[in-house]
Amino acid sequence: MSRSREFARRTSPLPAPTGTESRALDAWAIDTAGVPSASLMERAGTHAAEIVARYSGLPPGARVVAVAGSGNNGGDARIAARCLRAWGFRVDLIETAPDARSGILTRSFLSPDPVEAIDDALLAQRLAAADLVLDGMLGTGASGELRGPVLRVARTLGALRADDPNRPRIVALDLPTGVDADTGRVVDHAVHADATIAFGWPKLGTLLHPGRSVAGEIHAVEIGYPPPGGFPDEVRWGVLDPVWAAAHLPDRPPDAHKYRSGAVLVVAGSEGMAGAAILAARAALRAGAGYLRIASVASNRTVVQAALPEAVWVERDDAGALAEALAASDAVVAGPGIGVDAAARAALDPILASRCPRVLDADALSLLSEDAAAWPDDGRSVVTPHPGEAARILGCDTAEVQGDRLAALERIHATTGGVVLLKGSPSLVAGRHRRLDPSGSSDLATAGIGDVLAGTIASLISQGVEAESAAALGLWLTSGAARAAGYRSGLQSIDVVDHLPAAIATARAVPTTAVAPWVCFHAEAIR
Repeated sequence: MSRSREFARRTSPLPAPTGTESRALDAWAIDTAGVPSASLMERAGTHAAEIVARYSGLPPGARVVAVAGSGNNGGDARIAARCLRAWGFRVDLIETAPDARSGILTRSFLSPDPVEAIDDALLAQRLAAADLVLDGMLGTGASGELRGPVLRVARTLGALRADDPNRPRIVALDLPTGVDADTGRVVDHAVHADATIAFGWPKLGTLLHPGRSVAGEIHAVEIGYPPPGGFPDEVRWGVLDPVWAAAHLPDRPPDAHKYRSGAVLVVAGSEGMAGAAILAARAALRAGAGYLRIASVASNRTVVQAALPEAVWVERDDAGALAEALAASDAVVAGPGIGVDAAARAALDPILASRCPRVLDADALSLLSEDAAAWPDDGRSVVTPHPGEAARILGCDTAEVQGDRLAALERIHATTGGVVLLKGSPSLVAGRHRRLDPSGSSDLATAGIGDVLAGTIASLISQGVEAESAAALGLWLTSGAARAAGYRSGLQSIDVVDHLPAAIATARAVPTTAVAPWVCFHAEAIR
């Protein structure tokens, strides 16, 4: 049997379920797919122990304290503790809540100690003496403030992190105690983990700040769920990954020429803002566009053509020339640095009226925010606001956008009628689906990165990538280019542009046929 027949090509991103969706997935796997509940738990605990044993750097005989609550999360912790004990680690099991299955799960390898039977001084001593603490107190169904024994343990761990330079490493199971799996909200005294081992797939709340900032490195392990494809429709969010990115890269036919490789029009740059046009245009070329036109004000012509001699110049304020360029292009970027005056708006109007797919960024968003009726509701737009621009679109404060980014994304999507890419950490995409990129960093928060992103997205659209996928893939490639450039402090936008081909090459090298690609999902801690 050929490999193409043996394995299916995965084109959807990995699921990023909320807590509610995670419980629905468990029920689906058990009731519909026929996976026994005990099997899911056994695999979760065993794989968690494997991650600890292989990647923590702890030698055999190291001391591990597993803190287990009730429910499945506590069961996972008990099984992980049993495995680690069997493999030669010194393991203590502390229970914040009793569980009738405890003896069965640990198979008499361990004798659990209820936390109520341990005074504060001894609890602090036992946790401080550990080389690693497993946090299995609360799972995806938990919400609200911490209470009782869970609060005691969490406070003690917090004090150790603050005061002890030799503190134990903390590994959370599925998500750190105190993080809301749906929203990423973090309650007082939440556990700050060095790593989180997610079962099945990373939970949405651990990929959204502030939950992301306390989850540490995220490792997602397969525990026996059937492969993605037959999930309930309730799983709304997908997390971008290398296999998905490789499957969505545009292919260039061997006999392609420049007119068949994507024609992009960049409408950008007012007087003194030629850099915005150059960054967006250069990114479009680096991302694979075969033909480039730049429409800007006359005073920018010399510097733009010196920087990009391969580009065709278009006088932005020449309505006929602009219309001709639009008709000949496969995608247009409008907005970077164009200004918010009447001339800029006059240049924007024919773009909104054309059938050319458009990426609306920066000043174009500010201009349209002044007239809610002006948003083109034709499904041809990708809008890419940062939080300030999002606030202008919605007529609210930036703090309101930052306070609930998921809600802001939905409101912008409803207002603009197009695909929305809300920039931030992480950046979020809303079209027919919901996507997020877990690979970004605050090192990307530098002037001009938005111009690079807009140009990259337009380039992908011009090469035939559907708008929603182009927005998400543009995010992935921009982050990948930053990684290729070193993700260093002082990163410049031009560094990202110059490393786009390397990011594309890296993505192309990833196999797009894999049995269980999520086994290897890993996301480093991001700022």
